Amino acid sequence: MDVLLPSVTGDFGEDPQLSFPDSPAPRGLHVVVLHEGAGRAVQPGHEIEVNYHGQIWNGSVFDSSFRRGAPTSFPIGVGMVISGWDQGLIGKTVGSRLLLSIPPEKGYGKNGNPRAGIKGTDTLVFVVDILAVK
Repeated sequence: MDVLLPSVTGDFGEDPQLSFPDSPAPRGLHVVVLHEGAGRAVQPGHEIEVNYHGQIWNGSVFDSSFRRGAPTSFPIGVGMVISGWDQGLIGKTVGSRLLLSIPPEKGYGKNGNPRAGIKGTDTLVFVVDILAVK
């Protein structure tokens, strides 16, 4: 059975728009390369710079560096971000645009992130543009 994921409009570097299917969120972590970059591959321990759009499955946008107008940097693969990012971004290349569907256990867990309006049962969807490996 095929997994139905949101469709994404917008090219690398543009604020993405998501359209959700009329189905519940899939189980497990799903990573789709929407555009494959030709840059360096992301490895555990690298500091990476990204732009991202974060939205609750079929719900509201909870964070977007695109909308803030400033990318963000962080170490990857070392537990500094949610595990769905640590697992989903490793091996991807600079210049890539990714769609990630992240189940609660690989997001903020059973407690969610109330400050961001994320419940412990929410599946998170991100569009991530990998800008640089530092």
